[in-house]
Amino acid sequence: MTKGGPARERFDLWPDDSPEIGALPAGLRPHLRVYPAGPDPAPAVVVFPGGGYGMVSEREGEPVAGWLNRAGFTAIVVTYRVAPHRYPAALRDAIRAVRLTRHHGHAWGVQPDRLAVMGFSAGGHLAGSLATLGDTALPGVEPDDLVAVSPIPDALVLCYPVIAFTAPFAHEGSVMNQHGGAVTEATRREWSLDRRVTVATPPTFLWHTAPDAPVPVENSLLFAGALAAHRVPFALHVFPHGEHGLNLAADEPLASAWPDLCAAWLHDTLGRHGARDTSLTPGGAG
Repeated sequence: MTKGGPARERFDLWPDDSPEIGALPAGLRPHLRVYPAGPDPAPAVVVFPGGGYGMVSEREGEPVAGWLNRAGFTAIVVTYRVAPHRYPAALRDAIRAVRLTRHHGHAWGVQPDRLAVMGFSAGGHLAGSLATLGDTALPGVEPDDLVAVSPIPDALVLCYPVIAFTAPFAHEGSVMNQHGGAVTEATRREWSLDRRVTVATPPTFLWHTAPDAPVPVENSLLFAGALAAHRVPFALHVFPHGEHGLNLAADEPLASAWPDLCAAWLHDTLGRHGARDTSLTPGGAG
């Protein structure tokens, strides 16, 4: 692996004989790509691009990894299963990605006890689902001993995230792609992430734009309100201009501040992680 540059080494998430992937062709299997920050292990950010659970956006992958490298983080960009695959395929892939990252640790340029997850739009819903997973039982069996490795991140970054699966702020495309047309109201409530926050949810950085139409800003406000109610540390930035899907927001004079704000927050939060009480189990519907 080439250190200190835009490495793109690919690792499949599941072994060839895993029932998770069945007969999926090699080119379509869920995988991750490792972008080391430099020659020494660094704090890591596992990135879940958006795409409404119907695709995985390339523009929220490698460009974000480049920024994270410049900010001193190893980036792990995940290509997870989307429609026609339904729940829990994407979440199983997310769990696996974090476990693999922690397991390989220094070999991938990662400090395994300094790990954040970052998600954009529906990728934010996936990252938030992972961070609030708790004791939720998911179908499927780990093919190796990685079940002992925690998938819960030390910090969470949500970029214009899908949070609500219930009206009036739900992103219906994400709901349908994740659960299909027969989704029940109980399932909508269960996977509306503001309902899943507990005192053990990781510290969270959120940003959104006020005019976002596809994913209304209320999604971030709902999650921030739940964090505040449970006294979970968080930062929330709502910018007055910009449409949905800004990525690094280079063309928005105000929203373009978010990468620097986020990098400073990540360094501070991951640096404090060793002092956090991690004895509580995150997640669970509330």
